[in-house]
Amino acid sequence: MLSEDLVAVWEVALSDGVYMIEFAHGTTTGKRIVHINGKEVVKKDWMFKLVGQETFTVGSSNTKATVFIEAISGFTYEYTLEIDGKSLQKFVDNRSKISKTWELNVDGEDCRVVLEKDTMDVWCNGQKMDTKGEFVDDGTETHFMLGEHECCIKAASSGKKRSGIVHYLLLDGEKVPATTQ
Repeated sequence: MLSEDLVAVWEVALSDGVYMIEFAHGTTTGKRIVHINGKEVVKKDWMFKLVGQETFTVGSSNTKATVFIEAISGFTYEYTLEIDGKSLQKFVDNRSKISKTWELNVDGEDCRVVLEKDTMDVWCNGQKMDTKGEFVDDGTETHFMLGEHECCIKAASSGKKRSGIVHYLLLDGEKVPATTQ
């Protein structure tokens, strides 16, 4: 946990997991500390410049993240986070278009399954899964195993131009509801 200088906390969902980013800023010393999921990744003491930015990477894919520190008035500061060069909100909006997430419990274990729509990669709890894809009459199927359970992500046309392709997860043949991201 960070000190009393903690000024901002963000939650960032990537394919390989959900990351809690904490930022501490000593407004008199300029100290800057970044923790990701409780682990210190940046520590700078006695920075004479109180404004600026700190860049670091998040997740196994080393996604670029930057905290911007801007003076608002006097000793009041604003902290914003960019992920992959986009504001956090724009990044989240874009992620919802290029990925689909399901949260489920399999044999007593919580699982977070993420489909990256652009590559058709499937992740479960931070691990990229071995998959087998095939074309079927109504779209595609991507098969993988969760423990002893057969899983299949089906991609099919929604029949509506605006909706495009819909993806859904089957666990042992049963449909699993998607998670809102």
